[in-house]
Amino acid sequence: MSAPAPGARPDPALFAEVVGQPDAVAAVVAACRRPVHAYLVVGAAGSGTAALARGLAAALLCPDGGCGQCGTCRRVLAGAHPDLVEVERAGAALQTGEARAVVAAAQRRPLEAARQVIVVPDVHLAPAVVPVLLKTVEEPPPSTVVVLTAETVPPELVTLASRCARITLREVEADVIADWLVRTGVDPSVADDAAWASGGSPGRARLLAADPTLAERRRLWRSVPDRLDGTGATVATVASDLVAATDQSVAALAERHRQEAESAAERAESMGERAGAARKALEDRHRREERRWRTDELRAGLAVLAGAYRDRAVGGGPVGAARRAAAAVGLVEDAARALVRNPGERLLLQALLLRLGEPSPSAGNARALGGPAVG
Repeated sequence: MSAPAPGARPDPALFAEVVGQPDAVAAVVAACRRPVHAYLVVGAAGSGTAALARGLAAALLCPDGGCGQCGTCRRVLAGAHPDLVEVERAGAALQTGEARAVVAAAQRRPLEAARQVIVVPDVHLAPAVVPVLLKTVEEPPPSTVVVLTAETVPPELVTLASRCARITLREVEADVIADWLVRTGVDPSVADDAAWASGGSPGRARLLAADPTLAERRRLWRSVPDRLDGTGATVATVASDLVAATDQSVAALAERHRQEAESAAERAESMGERAGAARKALEDRHRREERRWRTDELRAGLAVLAGAYRDRAVGGGPVGAARRAAAAVGLVEDAARALVRNPGERLLLQALLLRLGEPSPSAGNARALGGPAVG
């Protein structure tokens, strides 16, 4: 086991999946010249935190400081290197037992490389485990580097964050994502639609660009104002159509998950490993990703719907109609914000559509949009 060459600069190819983040990539490249014991990568969901963490791990594990070509780099980027430990939380947030497992893993010796890298995701969701992780993050064994990722740094995380070198990713603008898609061979009109609907996530945009039903779903959301007639039967039909379109949107992600599961099973079989626990962890991660995908799809659809009402509000029609459209924009935006509470999708949409179908929708009753939370 040999340590990476001092002062080596990682190859930019390690960060090919990190889109629109030149400052963050430059910070990682600079940090790899003198690695420290712990890093905190902060960025919104989909901004590239996971890809940046893997690129950083490849640079730290590669004997040439991140050449981007060797077997070590390729395996790390594929998530298949034995000295890359990527924690998979089983629930909505990291639990105390899982945090203790991280502490135990930090004490083991690397199997192949000169060091090991432990990646702990979404620590912003688990302030309760900060005391468990703090000592390990402060002073891990010399052969262990800890990489934490978070969407934000709440007050409860400040102490832990202060022990890390911090790398911040910004939200990726839609035009940057569209340009990236075009460079990969996507038609410009498709790239624009996918980037706009991606919520700032390049990974989501790439899947959407390959989805032939994307434009159809956008037309469906935009048609909602013309379909509402004030009746409950129509509300039920429209809500069912929107939920069905959301179901359809998950197909591309589900196919990627199927391929990942097949690859993981083949890898385990070739190495003579028991795949049970790893398969369960992968299935849990896939379920979480699909839940997040559905939420992002609904948020994107609601943005299209808000845009349709916004066009009516400024379209130069009767004053009363413009005011109703402006109030409708507020209701749709309230529904989008309610998604963070994990409401029942169908009930959320039905409550919204009932309010939108009223003669004079008012944003004053936005509480009705929350719907019952689901697990």
